[in-house]
Amino acid sequence: MSRFKQANLSKVKTISLANRKSKAEVASFGRLYNAASAKGFFESLPDYLKAADLMEFIGRVGKARKLGFPFHLMMGAHVIKVGLSPLIIELIERKIVTGISLHSAGLIHDLELAFAGKTSEDVAIGLNDGSFGMSRQTAELFADVVTLAEKYSLGLGEAAGRFINEKRARYKKYSLLAFADKMAVPATVHLVIGTDIVAQHSVYKAGPAAEASYRDFKILANLLMDADKGGVIANIGSAVILPEVFLKALTIARNLKRQKSNLTTANFDMISHYRPIMNVVSRPTETGGKGFNFIGHHEIMIPLLAWGLISYIPSTK
Repeated sequence: MSRFKQANLSKVKTISLANRKSKAEVASFGRLYNAASAKGFFESLPDYLKAADLMEFIGRVGKARKLGFPFHLMMGAHVIKVGLSPLIIELIERKIVTGISLHSAGLIHDLELAFAGKTSEDVAIGLNDGSFGMSRQTAELFADVVTLAEKYSLGLGEAAGRFINEKRARYKKYSLLAFADKMAVPATVHLVIGTDIVAQHSVYKAGPAAEASYRDFKILANLLMDADKGGVIANIGSAVILPEVFLKALTIARNLKRQKSNLTTANFDMISHYRPIMNVVSRPTETGGKGFNFIGHHEIMIPLLAWGLISYIPSTK
């Protein structure tokens, strides 16, 4: 027994998700623009600097998918909050994207969207009055996902997708994890204890949640063995957690399966951060393959990327 007193989470005052003001709603989400005229736009770009890099990256994704290698997306929660889920879902449906990884904030936003059609609260206002993160429905949904993962020995991502589909969540068509489950593609969620609003609630089960996330870590390590031979990994908007998880999972993949690396990586973010540059772009491609770095706002860059991928890579849906 610890000598130090702990906060009693059973006494926290919760609020309703339905009544909570949210900054992101599905009515404002992005959608894929008709790709019929896209090639003309991309062919008009100058063959220099980042325009040339973007075209080369799209070409590498196309080559990887043609040869049967994966194109796996790692995404921070901001990708969901700025309404990009429909575009990622379209890329999964077309079998261009073969799997996704989120950290647990991404899971929380995905759950809120699936069941409430909205997510992303005002942190400053909620922090001042102690209501930030206190939505009881969010905590209960997360706890139910963890219970399902524990019962069936699932990863956190697979359990979440199955849970959303089994409960027939009203807005499940906007859920990345539900669609990944439907398409039977790997979706992993990587947890850090204490960084998420659900840890503020007494229903949070840290041990089983961590165990489920650890299963996802091993799932990611396993799929990276195939990706390292000629696949593509892109990190979108995760500055610390996913680049760190990726580096360790890739180390396991290379430890278990020694082979010549031909990995393509890319980082998409609004500013340049140390860990994505080192752990995604530079270090993993030193002995083979190539790393790219693209700076720009997600709500502009990711639709542009999706438009280019769909224009140049044949759909197999």
